[in-house]
Amino acid sequence: MKRPAKKVATDRSFVVALARGLEVLRAFRPNDGLLGNQEIAARTNLPKPTVSRLTYTLTRLGYLTPVPRFEKYQLAPSAMALGYAALANLGVRHLSESYREELMRQTGGAVAVGGRDRLSMIYFGQSRNGLTLGVQLDVGSRIPIATTAMGRAYIWALPGDERASLLRELREHYGSRWPRIRDAIERAGETVEKSGFAISAGEWQDDVHAVGVALKLDDGTGPYAFSCGAPAFRFTEDRLRHDIGPRLVAMVRNIEAALGGATPRLIEEQNKKEENKKLKSGGKIARMVAGIR
Repeated sequence: MKRPAKKVATDRSFVVALARGLEVLRAFRPNDGLLGNQEIAARTNLPKPTVSRLTYTLTRLGYLTPVPRFEKYQLAPSAMALGYAALANLGVRHLSESYREELMRQTGGAVAVGGRDRLSMIYFGQSRNGLTLGVQLDVGSRIPIATTAMGRAYIWALPGDERASLLRELREHYGSRWPRIRDAIERAGETVEKSGFAISAGEWQDDVHAVGVALKLDDGTGPYAFSCGAPAFRFTEDRLRHDIGPRLVAMVRNIEAALGGATPRLIEEQNKKEENKKLKSGGKIARMVAGIR
């Protein structure tokens, strides 16, 4: 979920109470189990008395189930129904399943599709097998935008103004770590421009290498992004660049065509683009992130 475009303080249409209630629901993460008011308050930065009123209200509405023995709560079926309804309406998840399964069989990698959730990407489709030991993410898992192949592909699929806004949020979030992360995002932009995919080789998790490709549609949704990853010993950087990356690009372009999105690029066109659009240090991609220093 993207942040509201307007500042809350100046947006008269923004319902603060609703936003706080949703923040309480967002506090529950996969494999969390039970959360108490104090834990929810810590995760949401809301005052504990406010959280107590919100959890009471959400309980009355059927979105939380109280567990009196531990004085905690868990998500109720009504809350889970919202997530399943959202998944059911994501056509890209269903249509891409056969493509993801095929690429998984071809490469031995875990193939996922996700969308943005603030400063993370959230998986809403995942295909993996026993060969992808070490890549144990599943539907609902979150990964950082800034350091993953999926996230970097997403960044460079955004319109310029949206990308600049996201980069400013990332700069604020990472603080002193930002210069190194910014440089890696810049390099990812160059790779996307030349080859159509982004790479993360041990930059998120030391032992995981992956490529990412964005999916753009003409219906106003997205962008979304796909990734294909595996343990580093299985996906070397050379294999990422010359085998896995091109395969993932071809897969995503086929999905775009099937969904009525962007016209797929032929291999010959892609090769020509790689030859004609070589970027030098300080070139177009560097200028696009200039100012986000």
